Amino acid sequence: MAAEQATTANSRLSRQLGGTEQTWCKAVPGGTGITVSALLFSKPPDFSVVSDAVGKLQTAHPILSCQLRHDPATGFYSYVTPATPPLKIQSFDRASTAEILRELANSPDGGDSSVSDFHLILEHEMNRNAWQSPDPESHVDSDVFFASVYTLPGVAGDKLAVALRLHTSACDLATAWTLCMELMTLLGEEGIIQRELECETKIAPAMEDCIPEEKIRKPFWARGIDMFGYSMNSLRLSNLSFEDTESPRASNLVRLQMNREDTHRILNGCKTRGIKLSGLLSAAAMISAYSSKGLPDYQQEKYAVVTLINCRSILDPVISSNRAGFYNSGILNTHDIRGGEELWELAGRAYTAFANAKNNNKHFTDLADLNFLMSKAIENPGLTPSSSLRTSLICVSEDTLVDDHGSGVEDYVVCASAHGVGPNIAIFNTIRGGELDCTCVYPSPLYSRKLMLELIDGMKRILVEAK
Repeated sequence: MAAEQATTANSRLSRQLGGTEQTWCKAVPGGTGITVSALLFSKPPDFSVVSDAVGKLQTAHPILSCQLRHDPATGFYSYVTPATPPLKIQSFDRASTAEILRELANSPDGGDSSVSDFHLILEHEMNRNAWQSPDPESHVDSDVFFASVYTLPGVAGDKLAVALRLHTSACDLATAWTLCMELMTLLGEEGIIQRELECETKIAPAMEDCIPEEKIRKPFWARGIDMFGYSMNSLRLSNLSFEDTESPRASNLVRLQMNREDTHRILNGCKTRGIKLSGLLSAAAMISAYSSKGLPDYQQEKYAVVTLINCRSILDPVISSNRAGFYNSGILNTHDIRGGEELWELAGRAYTAFANAKNNNKHFTDLADLNFLMSKAIENPGLTPSSSLRTSLICVSEDTLVDDHGSGVEDYVVCASAHGVGPNIAIFNTIRGGELDCTCVYPSPLYSRKLMLELIDGMKRILVEAK
């Protein structure tokens, strides 16, 4: 009886990864798919309190206690839960953090005086790749969850940065946001544990196991045509001009922030026109990218936009919004830009193309195709322009994450690395206290911070001036 109970418990806390999760296991070693939730506390809680809160997160979400196990015979990965899940949390005191900041300041993009210490620590966490050099023959399981605490200098005293770093196969943007909000709530403004979390009883199933069969079915000939179309289109896509294609890459970020008045105006514009903010951000990015090249208006560029969809509510069974795991799918649309486009017209065109594809279940029927092509790009970088591994101009989330309750912290950011396979720029769009705040991640030194700041400043100007 005891053996039977152990087997049952193990089955709840272990399973083979689904197709999308397997693809992330290929992507993360190259640098794409390290998800980070980082919070900056101006009134630092004690380390013991932070450690207790992180432990509660791990207990509430069983997948955070998992390790990735590779089977050399099949090539597949599985989630397994050790008998005593370790709590991987590191603490860096003021001197250790200062040394890290000095090293970061000497990096190609680190010397910008406008970049805060918290910003640098966030970039540092995105590039701490515990999965970079996996040895399939070593039979050593890899943790999916790490936490770090950094002591930063402040004018009125030390501050504390808390970073949660996860393997994206176990953590999509919605999960990262949930963990950020839960940690914020656990610690509270007074730095004490204020409430308990609702605990999951088992690892949630893979997304592919929850897609209704009628929505994923696709004739063989249609799959072949779509694969051919994706492959041919990829050769015609335009990117931002590459600056350094040879040096080792890392993920850096810039932020697109707008005040409450401008945010309210553009959100009203989206509502009036029946489109989502993701369509408007995509349009602004395409116009800004085209303008940055100084091309004559008649010269056409073809840009790809990947829109990520949180599929939880449309799966069977439905996955709750705060359930940890990876439940994102994407739709890739291409748009021809000739210069002189009007923002709202292009935004409407971009969003309509996305919405039509979603209504036709392209986020499900093309899921395996896009995973396959992503794997092929990872294995054969030469299939992409200048071996850059760039697959689209922009990646943006369909739904913007909203925090209307006030954070109780000085700052917080949720994002993921993208310097392996991925877009020119990945936009993690949020609205906080009524103000737009987008974290924009890019591969450096393929692009410089100067170039990205120009692109983002262009986007902001386009959005502010939109009528």
